[in-house]
Amino acid sequence: MTGRTIVLATGGTGGHMFPAQALADELLFRDERPVLLTDDRGAERSAFDSRVEVHIVRAGTFTGQSALGKARGFVSIAAGCWEAHRLLKELAPAVVVGFGGYPSLPTMLSATYAGTRTMIHEQNAVLGRVNRLLAPRVDSIAVAYLSTQQLSPGTFSRVTVIGNPVRDAIAAVRDIPYTLPDDSGPFELLVFGGSQGAAIFSDVIPNALALLPKASLQRLRVTQQCRPEDLERVKHQYHAAGITADLSTFFSDLPARLAVAHAVIGRAGASTLTELTVAGRPGILVPYPHATDDHQTANAKALADEGAAWLIPEDRLSSRTLAETLEALLVNPAYLADVAEIARNIGRPNAAQGLADVVCRLASPNGDPGHGIGNGAPHEEAA
Repeated sequence: MTGRTIVLATGGTGGHMFPAQALADELLFRDERPVLLTDDRGAERSAFDSRVEVHIVRAGTFTGQSALGKARGFVSIAAGCWEAHRLLKELAPAVVVGFGGYPSLPTMLSATYAGTRTMIHEQNAVLGRVNRLLAPRVDSIAVAYLSTQQLSPGTFSRVTVIGNPVRDAIAAVRDIPYTLPDDSGPFELLVFGGSQGAAIFSDVIPNALALLPKASLQRLRVTQQCRPEDLERVKHQYHAAGITADLSTFFSDLPARLAVAHAVIGRAGASTLTELTVAGRPGILVPYPHATDDHQTANAKALADEGAAWLIPEDRLSSRTLAETLEALLVNPAYLADVAEIARNIGRPNAAQGLADVVCRLASPNGDPGHGIGNGAPHEEAA
């Protein structure tokens, strides 16, 4: 690679890693040189192209810590800033892009203090705490939602609505039309609750499905991600109810399963919602209520308000409520098709290219990210 060096600083969760990975792939396609800086957990979970260098930077957090924990977090962040400073001096990047999460903080702070051109990308409908801290300092801000919360008016002239970059395998699902279930054929229900599954789904969903009329039970084909400790119990419940189910703690072929799904039940993390909208599949969303700043509820509400998904708060999720919702969809599948179409229209399949465009403009000699409209509102890139 002979292009410019672009440093990507990210936390270790999939919500942060997937957009960074998608951007790295697009930058490689453009003959740029992406380099990943993350913590040890992020490096361990990284699935980036082998051409992407990975460097580990120490990080810490102040959230939910005792006084001693906060002190240790401060020491770790300070050590990470020094490590990032040395790496950035060696790498001499044209731009440093942060994707949120505390592991991104040392690198981003070092870059802003050094005067390197910087930008952040926010995946959720609420600006994360690290990105909130960095927003006044960076040159450009890319967001997934026009209505992103916690953006101060003083940052609007630097904000571009990009969406969330997705993996190529998910983007390919968009080309597979959503197919309505027929009256007597199978109904494919996909259930996943994040990287470790959701305990409440294992408790509520099997009982909800067992309440459905016998004719509906015979049509169901359930694919469900479960926690390891729930797997055998849930498998037994489905077998006892006569429901065909494929259960696992992890599905490596999730894009293929999403392609054939008639409906999806999931949490409301940024990656999940992006995949649903890019693929154009209808989702029943149960936000994780303890997410930082309740950002999953804001994510789900952004879709539900558009008619692109159904939102059920966790404290209102019961077997009876879910059974009634699913039975209504089984008897009126045209409603599913309407929601799938709205979701697809919201989806931004070219977000990786749009984000790379902003990065490359910022890396240009004049460092102009290409918006700076300064009219009191974020600028929205064409999808």
